[in-house]
Amino acid sequence: MRQTALLLTLSAGLLAACEPVPVQPEAPVEAPDQCGAEGYQGLLGQPRDVLERMNFPLNTRVIGPEDMVTADFRPDRLNIEYAPNGRISKVSCY
Repeated sequence: MRQTALLLTLSAGLLAACEPVPVQPEAPVEAPDQCGAEGYQGLLGQPRDVLERMNFPLNTRVIGPEDMVTADFRPDRLNIEYAPNGRISKVSCY
């Protein structure tokens, strides 16, 4: 009887030792601002009409809510997105 209790205690200890240790996820690494989007963050919330009076880098895309765009990843390309209400909602590189 005593051996059975000892065996159960040892078994429980071994099972506890096999329990996986939770791994903390690594913080995402932010990509460098290769397209200069940081400099255009002041456009957020502005009406899209303000874009007509501005000059942007070559290959900049102005994307509407129903526009289809290619899914190619280009970190050097500036993307300016506007919402259905006509206000600029996102400025990013991709």
